[in-house]
Amino acid sequence: MTPAPHRSHTDDLLSFIAASPSPYHVVASAAQRLEKAGFRELRGTDDWTGATGGCFVARAGALIAWYVPGGAPTHTPFRIVGTHTDSPNLRIKPSPDTGTAGWRQIGVEIYGGVPLNTWLDRDLGISGRLALRGPDGSPRNRLVQIDEPLLRVPQLAIHLDRTVNEGVALDRQRHIAPIWALGDPQEGALLRRVAAAAEEDPADVLGWDLMLHDIQPPGYLGVDREFVVSSRLDNQISVHAGVTALVEAATGVEEPRYIPVLAAFDHEEVGSGSETGAQSPLLERVLSRSVSARGGSGEDWSRALSGAFCVSADMAHAVHPNYAERHDPDHRPLPNGGPTVKVNVNQRYATDSTGIAVFTAACERAGAPWQPFVSNNAMPCGTSIGPLTAARLGVTTVDVGVPGLSMHSARELCGADDPAYLAAILGAIMTG
Repeated sequence: MTPAPHRSHTDDLLSFIAASPSPYHVVASAAQRLEKAGFRELRGTDDWTGATGGCFVARAGALIAWYVPGGAPTHTPFRIVGTHTDSPNLRIKPSPDTGTAGWRQIGVEIYGGVPLNTWLDRDLGISGRLALRGPDGSPRNRLVQIDEPLLRVPQLAIHLDRTVNEGVALDRQRHIAPIWALGDPQEGALLRRVAAAAEEDPADVLGWDLMLHDIQPPGYLGVDREFVVSSRLDNQISVHAGVTALVEAATGVEEPRYIPVLAAFDHEEVGSGSETGAQSPLLERVLSRSVSARGGSGEDWSRALSGAFCVSADMAHAVHPNYAERHDPDHRPLPNGGPTVKVNVNQRYATDSTGIAVFTAACERAGAPWQPFVSNNAMPCGTSIGPLTAARLGVTTVDVGVPGLSMHSARELCGADDPAYLAAILGAIMTG
């Protein structure tokens, strides 16, 4: 692989992230790319009988997509890439209007593991979806994305807090209400602004799933632009790589041995316990139905699952130059050294030697490097959707991810070459 494809892939990743400030936008962006490649959306109420080729199911912030070549036996094993669409952020409360001391503010909740200091003094927009009254009275959804500097969580001046550099934690309740205007709070002002951006009548808004996002666009960093800096690298790097790999697997292999699958779940950052999370039966039901829709039996479903393999792709930690002691002394991944294979013997990651063997063989076929990662045993280890998928489906699973710095920050960093390495490896896994 040459630097040119790396940069082309990463340029496309930056466009994907800029268009996807919420999980719902991630799904819309992925669906748009899949449809352009010839995939078609299947709804739960549709008749799936005989469905082959490229298909996907979109549900809120989750997407399951797969490709079945014509003539593939109904017991053909799956090669699954699991990712997640959500990122830690600040989410707007149902009754958001508030304020104090003459400032208009909005109420937000903390979603996931947010380093709150990284959200201070950043220009913030609003994104997500509105639930609207439909023509027949049933609800309909509308995406909204306001890439304007509407809000800000202001830092207290150092003159008023001389302890600010001593690691004093923010009061989670008092100090995260963003400001967005002067004057007394006006009931419904935020709703009117968001509805106007969506070109909808505020009276038709029945509910919302809205969140804040940093409007600074993604970009490159470094003398040779060797780093990527952006919001939501965790985990849109993996979603984008998975979509890229699936499209290539659907068009570039004459005699596929597997059915490639992309499973992009929501709510991973808060435990995956929702109808669209990895703990739900969503993936299992979709794949099982895809087998039966092609005339497969329960035995065919069991055979397809028994021969399946899953790679859970989620962001990983690069060694931090200022806190190297926080990392395992013998496992210190660096940017642009390739994706990491994440190992934890306590099953916070689902990786075992069989999974490593499949992954490293794919790296060899893709001509891409990889690095091992083990958390420092002196502190708790994070986890991902890998163990959940392995436990629910009973398939061999390996946890991998692009190494980066500032994970969960409002602006994260990774190597500019690693996203393309990941996509190439996932493509090699999907096609076998």
